[in-house]
Amino acid sequence: MIKSIGFCSTTNINMDAFSSSFLSKIPIIIPKSTTTPPFLPYAHHLNISSVRIEEKPPTQVTKTTTTTSNNKTLTPTATTPTPSLKSSPSFPPSTAHKRRVDPPISSIIFNSFDNIINNFIDPPVKSSVDPRHVLSDNFAPVDELPPTECEVIQGSLPSCLDGAYIRNGPNPQYLPRGPYHLFDGDGMLHSMQISQGKAILCSRYVKTYKYTIERDAGSPILPNVFSGFNGLTASAARGALSAARFLAGQFNPVNGIGLANTSLAFFGNRLYALGESDLPYALRLTSNGDIETIGRQDFDGKLLMSMTAHPKVDPETGEAFAFRYGPVPPFLTYFHFDANGRKQADVPIFSMVRPSFLHDFAITKKYAIFSDIQIGMNPMEMIFGGGSPVGSDSTKVPRLGIIPRYAKNESQMRWFDVPGFNIIHAINAWDEDDGNAIVMLAPNILSVEHTLERMDLIHALVEKVRIDLRTGLVTRHPISARNLDFAVINPAYVAKKNRYVYAAIGDPMPKISGVVKLDVSKGERQECIVATQMFGPGCYGGEPFFVAREPDNPDAEEEDGYVVSYVHDENAGESKFLVMDAKSPNLDIVAAVKLPRRVPYGFHGLFVRQSDLDKL
Repeated sequence: MIKSIGFCSTTNINMDAFSSSFLSKIPIIIPKSTTTPPFLPYAHHLNISSVRIEEKPPTQVTKTTTTTSNNKTLTPTATTPTPSLKSSPSFPPSTAHKRRVDPPISSIIFNSFDNIINNFIDPPVKSSVDPRHVLSDNFAPVDELPPTECEVIQGSLPSCLDGAYIRNGPNPQYLPRGPYHLFDGDGMLHSMQISQGKAILCSRYVKTYKYTIERDAGSPILPNVFSGFNGLTASAARGALSAARFLAGQFNPVNGIGLANTSLAFFGNRLYALGESDLPYALRLTSNGDIETIGRQDFDGKLLMSMTAHPKVDPETGEAFAFRYGPVPPFLTYFHFDANGRKQADVPIFSMVRPSFLHDFAITKKYAIFSDIQIGMNPMEMIFGGGSPVGSDSTKVPRLGIIPRYAKNESQMRWFDVPGFNIIHAINAWDEDDGNAIVMLAPNILSVEHTLERMDLIHALVEKVRIDLRTGLVTRHPISARNLDFAVINPAYVAKKNRYVYAAIGDPMPKISGVVKLDVSKGERQECIVATQMFGPGCYGGEPFFVAREPDNPDAEEEDGYVVSYVHDENAGESKFLVMDAKSPNLDIVAAVKLPRRVPYGFHGLFVRQSDLDKL
């Protein structure tokens, strides 16, 4: 059954005119030899509400040292004073500054070379890396928003929503000067803190090392990972420029040069912002709803490189399981954290013989499951084709790797060919037949060659895959014909058999037009969608998240809870926070919260109960 909500307005806003007017009022500092910033011609095409394109004075840095429960000192980061709570604000403070700060001569020189690269050597020719396209509409960045009270305009917030829903996503702090991919933006967290039926929205950047040094410098310093290395010439030019910036002391790669823009995780009584290009960044939420970055966490020096943005937390043991992947052997390394958040020994997987794009994985009570898909490092395409170093290989046969959950080495790793099965996200997995079989749920990406450049052309077909560990037989079948991804379950069912899945409808991806509920217990040839909630014309949301009504009740029904998500009305230019009844036949909306300003489309989120927030 399909039900559509009707809060979408037909009012049109001339965002192009707004953007041009807004940008024309911002002072811009450029080298004297340049009459206009090379990236400025893009500006009038961008529907942007807030972005920094000027040199900025240094912010006050609070030198604080935080010690964890295991006596691990976290790296201090720059912080800004916490604004007081406002009951009815309009828009966040402007990023235009009252005084100009002259950048050092080295920055002027480096930025000039950067402009040459972006305009003549590697301009954003493809739409997938053209900021005019990538940052259009509600993909455009916004400024930070201090804790701000919101109005509940429909229904009432359930009492079990006592905590904070936090969603991560890319939000570049500077207008891109050249190629820009959706995955390249600085991480921004949008938190909806709920208590006693009242809601407070706060939006803050994750204060990574990259974000902080570029904020203080007043301009970008590090190249974009997904869009900055298209072709040998561009890669060599940006690599040389980065080396020069390093020698000039503009950054230190030891402190991390990656992002934390993808997801969040809570384990070991700590909350982390995650991105697979860097270490986790520890966070805390203040009593008034503000978000603070504590620092970059290396877990007592045991986590030296990056980590997946999709660790799996076993709700029964409290352990977290994770991995990292990279361009040099071992291409895959598996590890886990105990219930206290202490990292255990690495398990390098040398049987993965070539680098693969491993974004997600799954666990059961006995095993961890990895996917070796057709997307991986493609240096030949970068050298001879002028493309990205990450691409697809149609000749490669995808496979699934199974390793015991507590393996000490890879001696028991087994690989199973699964032709045509390319997954970016995994939904869940569980053991069957006394541990002699594994069942996995995941969206299979059709036309995988378009995954990174033309997401609007891909179709994600959710499939159920069963591997018989005794015979090696792999069977699979789709459970829905719709284009579904960003799927979640009741978190209490991670690593064990679940019946219900809540997935986002691509229309096309990365835009999400609604949410469906799947009953995966249905037969092989049946459509498993049992409920649908469409957001309405011109309205798009994000990844849904399931919040149980009684999380501490072991006898509670799996579907007894709520599905939450941010939704944006592109016609009215307004955003809302929606709460849907997961048990109802239509995913009925039980509450809608009007947000004080729009929340851009993003990636993955998490609901953290107040009892867990109090532990931070």
